[in-house]
Amino acid sequence: MHNIDFIATVAAGLTAALAFGYLTQRVGLSPIVGYLIGGTLLGPYTPGYVADTSIAEQLAEIGVVLLMFGVGLQFHIGELLAVRRIAIPGAIAQSAAATALGAGIAYAAGWLPAAGIVFGIALSVASTVVLVRVLTDFRDLHTRAGHIAVGWLVVEDLFTVLALVLLPILVGGGRGATNIPLALVTTALKVAALVIFTIVVGQRLVPALLDRVAATGSRELFTLTVLVVALGIAFGSAVLFGVSMALGAFLAGMVVGRSDYSLRAASEALPMRDAFAVLFFVSVGMLLDPQFLFEAPGLLAATLAVVMIGKPLVALVIVRLLGYPFRTALSVAVALAQIGEFSFILSSLGRELGVLPDVATNTIVAVSIVSIMANPLLYRLVVPIERWASRHPRLWRLLEPAATKDDGHAQRVPSMTDPSHRAIVVGYGPTGRTVTRLLQENGIEPVVVDLNIDTVRRVRDADITAVYGDAAQRETLESAGIHQAATLVLASAGMEQSETVIRAARELNPAIYVLARSAYLRDVGRLEAAGANKVFSGEGEVALAFNETILERLGATPEQLDRERDRAHEDLFGRAG
Repeated sequence: MHNIDFIATVAAGLTAALAFGYLTQRVGLSPIVGYLIGGTLLGPYTPGYVADTSIAEQLAEIGVVLLMFGVGLQFHIGELLAVRRIAIPGAIAQSAAATALGAGIAYAAGWLPAAGIVFGIALSVASTVVLVRVLTDFRDLHTRAGHIAVGWLVVEDLFTVLALVLLPILVGGGRGATNIPLALVTTALKVAALVIFTIVVGQRLVPALLDRVAATGSRELFTLTVLVVALGIAFGSAVLFGVSMALGAFLAGMVVGRSDYSLRAASEALPMRDAFAVLFFVSVGMLLDPQFLFEAPGLLAATLAVVMIGKPLVALVIVRLLGYPFRTALSVAVALAQIGEFSFILSSLGRELGVLPDVATNTIVAVSIVSIMANPLLYRLVVPIERWASRHPRLWRLLEPAATKDDGHAQRVPSMTDPSHRAIVVGYGPTGRTVTRLLQENGIEPVVVDLNIDTVRRVRDADITAVYGDAAQRETLESAGIHQAATLVLASAGMEQSETVIRAARELNPAIYVLARSAYLRDVGRLEAAGANKVFSGEGEVALAFNETILERLGATPEQLDRERDRAHEDLFGRAG
């Protein structure tokens, strides 16, 4: 019977998630909304079939572990250290503010002080699953805002570990407050031991293990090995070191990510994480009692205000005060405006300690679901809000004041009398570096525009003019000297705002020659319609290269090559080359 319950829960959960995820996707909402709705309908508080909540929660834990492992694969230690100056003070300030506001709500509701502490801490921790999913859906996970937000959450996870250790001492009444320093030291030593073991020892053992397994040529064994590394280190971190499994999985992902197998691990071993992540959202939805939404509207509204207004406002102010652009600050703030899995862990601890009332638990679950539902919708408004604010000069000067620091905000480029001697290169990846070198070798001054501050600093160290900013903003293009440039090169792959950049450049300098890059042939016409003079598609150029290489191997004459090249160009691009 237990096996039937297990299969029934998985089947019902995935089916409900598929049905409602598809519907919400069709109406323009994130599928996450559909997953949560599906979970609520399978929960014990709604009529119809009731799934096994405990089974769903156990499967969801695997999803959290695998998702954190995937984040670790793509987020190397250098990126974490690069945002430490903003992630650490930001997480501390935001967590303190949210905890204080939550405790204030608890005090107004007449709860015990201990309940206020647990409730406030639960409101201070954002959901890693939701944040990563939202950033991924909007293709912002690997941007500066994404790195800051993920680094911010890593710090919050460490605080959660401390909270799980200290809360029994603070509110449990067992060992007394005299053990707090000892608990802090013990927890710090456990986390340090886990980091040292995972990074130092793991960097030697894991790549060697993957080498041996990859040498067998078995795809199944390789996939199994990656899963064992992810789940094994996550489990070991909890059992041996007493810290979060999510933190252990994140560190495991970092180890694999620094090996030669990071791409293969991501492509072969992690697709199943999406299914488990879906079950996580279903399990959250199952906890909601819809009737509660009408029983305590004031408490629910106040708690929502803390999570969706108080927390993001603190984050927005901190990120801006540290010199980052308004859009980055707004993106980070909105991404953090939700709570999730760690809030449930903390509330469960509060119930076990006997200090958190049932109404508090229901509030946390309801606010979590509402904030998770609203988060993708709010994140979609980041760009429109920025555009609206930029059209109001006084407001924009307040939100985006002229930067004076050497990190590149709107730094003006000296003008030149001959525009033909200047070109603007947006993006400094492999393509951007190659184009920049070519321009320099031919006496043309390149001006690099990039959103990665470390990249901008490296470019400047090489005596190349660079502007730190978003090329989709007119101010950034003006700072790069768009009026005095003859050429604009969009060298970054997959730029979502390429059309915006091209149109802005055309408005500022109608005579500029625009070279653009697109990943797919279907985007060529769209970029040309926006004003690009020449668009190079990855798909098209590879097809042409294959065509020419095959003809050369078949012994085609130069005339045949030219004729077939024009024919292929016509087939691919609708015109002769």
